[in-house]
Amino acid sequence: DDQSRLRKGHGALNMAIVRHFAINLVRTVSDKHSIKLRRKKAGWSADYLAAILGELRR
Repeated sequence: DDQSRLRKGHGALNMAIVRHFAINLVRTVSDKHSIKLRRKKAGWSADYLAAILGELRR
């Protein structure tokens, strides 16, 4: 854990930006599920992840 590269240089800032982008992307989906559940579903299902990524085109 001490050797984590995220703690060196700009790694923590870069990951914070990626996390923020991912949460904003999940927020674009209009369904009745919570953001937490949408994030889990995206990790479980490649089809659901593809649907979320398809929202980028709109």
